Amino acid sequence: MAGSLRSRNRRDATSAPKEPTIGALDMDEPTSDLEIYSKEVLSALITDNLPPTPNNFSLYFDRLLEDKSENLRKQIQSMLELEESNDDENTIMLEQSLKQGFTSVKSILSVTANLYKNMALMTKILDKRKKELEENTEIQAAAAIAASLENDVAKLNSILKKQSTQMKALYDDTAKIVKNVENETIFDNKFGVYNKRYLMTKIEQEVELITEFKHKSSLIMIELSRELTSSVNNEKAITLMTRTIARLLLKTSRRSDTVAHYGNGVFAMLLKHTDIPSAQKASERLCELVSNSNFFLADREIQLKISIGITDIATLYSVEEIVVSAMDGIEKAYADKKMDYAVSLRRQDAESVEE
Repeated sequence: MAGSLRSRNRRDATSAPKEPTIGALDMDEPTSDLEIYSKEVLSALITDNLPPTPNNFSLYFDRLLEDKSENLRKQIQSMLELEESNDDENTIMLEQSLKQGFTSVKSILSVTANLYKNMALMTKILDKRKKELEENTEIQAAAAIAASLENDVAKLNSILKKQSTQMKALYDDTAKIVKNVENETIFDNKFGVYNKRYLMTKIEQEVELITEFKHKSSLIMIELSRELTSSVNNEKAITLMTRTIARLLLKTSRRSDTVAHYGNGVFAMLLKHTDIPSAQKASERLCELVSNSNFFLADREIQLKISIGITDIATLYSVEEIVVSAMDGIEKAYADKKMDYAVSLRRQDAESVEE
């Protein structure tokens, strides 16, 4: 069967008429700024010995665009906004809808619990009134009616208690489902960025890509200055300032960057195809952007400030060690009062070194 199929394929190939040759797109003479830039991106990929996959092309497309004129950046960004489609954004919206639905279920259970409490209160009131009637021998008929009403209320209370128990069981089942979903989520609702789980997965993937293609990538960890948080000493205000930092991180990030909340108000940015000097420049721009942003607390104007730790994505170390290295950079930034960011690199012959 397989032999006859191959024979038929050979006959078809020899007997079929030749299709007209379609000429390749003439990239030697681009007709627009976008074509010129796209050719430059492709050339950069080839020069760096990277395969021109859609992901790599997108990364270089964003990175090289930073050095172009403002007019070209605006022109290309407007085109990208028209065709923007992101599966992660759809997943995030789904997660938010699910959590909102669970909140509604929780509210229903709360209302039901209050209704049950009110019925229990009504039962106590009936018992009290029944005793009052029993003490008055002239109104025995009314006491009998009250006793009958008590039985009716008791039956209703029993039914309501059973239904409340069923609803609680359904709530517990729903809570387990939501908990399982939360264990697989990628979004941090509090700060509007990716969560730690997603960050660690992306770093692990980047380590594998670097092992394969030998390019450079960096990780920076960012937190609101501890001096600032200690001087404010207001949890609600600190939370609002931290959310402001998250928005600024999103504002300054490229599409290829991953912005995530690592935990306890510490954020991370995975800078793909970015070496340490470029990560330092990005950190400097970010510190400047934040320092130019003010936060108002009552009648007090507060200048925001952050501290940043920088490290490289080194294939010799685990994801956790890479993160710890970047966190060490934050500590080194605090040690030097003149710097808002510092580099911490792990090496085989030493736990970490500073540049």
